[in-house]
Amino acid sequence: MTSEERRLRLSIDDQIENRYLEVPFELPAGRAADALEVTLAYDRDAAVIDLGCRDPERWRGWSGGARSRFVITPGAATPGYEPGELVPGRWAVVLGLHVLPAEPVDVTVTIATGVDAGAVEGEPPAPPPPSGSGAESRVGTRAGTGRTRLGRDLPAPDGLTWFAGDLHAHTTHSDGTLSIAQLTAAAAGRGLDFLAVTDHNTVSHHAHLPGVGAAYDVCLLPGQEVTTHAGHANAFGDIGWVDFRRPAAQWLSDVEARGGLLSVNHPVQDDCGWLHPVQTGFLELWHISWFLDLTATGPWAYLQAAVGALGSAGQSTQLGRPVLLGGSDFHTPDQGFPPGTPTTWVAAEDRTPGAILDAVRHGRTAISRFPRPGEPVLVRLGGDLVAVDANGTVLVDATGRRRRVRGDRVLFPAPSEPGPYRLEAPDRTLLAISA
Repeated sequence: MTSEERRLRLSIDDQIENRYLEVPFELPAGRAADALEVTLAYDRDAAVIDLGCRDPERWRGWSGGARSRFVITPGAATPGYEPGELVPGRWAVVLGLHVLPAEPVDVTVTIATGVDAGAVEGEPPAPPPPSGSGAESRVGTRAGTGRTRLGRDLPAPDGLTWFAGDLHAHTTHSDGTLSIAQLTAAAAGRGLDFLAVTDHNTVSHHAHLPGVGAAYDVCLLPGQEVTTHAGHANAFGDIGWVDFRRPAAQWLSDVEARGGLLSVNHPVQDDCGWLHPVQTGFLELWHISWFLDLTATGPWAYLQAAVGALGSAGQSTQLGRPVLLGGSDFHTPDQGFPPGTPTTWVAAEDRTPGAILDAVRHGRTAISRFPRPGEPVLVRLGGDLVAVDANGTVLVDATGRRRRVRGDRVLFPAPSEPGPYRLEAPDRTLLAISA
């Protein structure tokens, strides 16, 4: 085994100069390495430093602040990192300087080769599919039937079915506490038809999604949460890695050129609201943070600003405003909010990744608090609106006009008022959103 240490002293001045500091190292040609191990040590009470890696040819992974060590081998790698040949040449450990103090903090990066390939940590045992999940039918079979796992009879245009899912979730491939299989089992147990796995600044999870999704009969959508100090965005689709170190306008053009979708995430949340001078055609309006106060109006104010920004930039969408999405941003069961909180419904031809993303692309979305039967849902049927399981709620349009919903399934013929529309409880608690 060979090992070398790089000792750094980093402060806020280094962050101001460059938020993504590369620590280069060489893997010499002619000296094959069967495993690479990198460890990062610093005072975690004084700073927050993210960890990642690139090789001479491509990005190899990112674990943010969730890990202080990773291992890459030709056949396996620490979750968040991609296995493969350890090509000779100039590699780099990439440090994300997220929080640094005024006075320098000591940082040590240790790079070792020739370590035991068995040092790669294994995934925990995969849980069995939930009882009654229908996993034996597999995703492809059920996708053709138009049936949903929940069995909710939501009115949809001919040839389409409303499927329930969650468009924002994390695993051990970034800072989540559940493996892909554990997360998928949790989604299946909630009755979700699809789930987007959107780990931070990595696509190492993508290769695992088809097999795990088939095992639990859940359509798993490949995604990446492009994560920076100035805001986060989800890149949806099997489109490869998006370089978070580049300007947000470049993310958007790269994602669109590759056939994917880019959504602005949790635009008004805490210290990771959207500060980039870019708007996309897709917006995670209903994030788990809204559950702290479902009468809050901040997200609606942001939506108005986003519509104005899209218009000023000459960007048009099918609806004239961003397509609205929901995401639990699931990281751990300890949050108390399982996958599907909130639930995004999409009217799709089937329950495959391509069909789900096509439905999102065309704005066929609705959002409810939870996936369970009996929960109020507001969906489009052609130009009409249909409120399901919503007796006693209030229908509100974008101008603030309010109408009482009387009945368990009420159709509002092609309203002329602008959307989006929402259902509220009499105390103004948000229950559901539709275009």
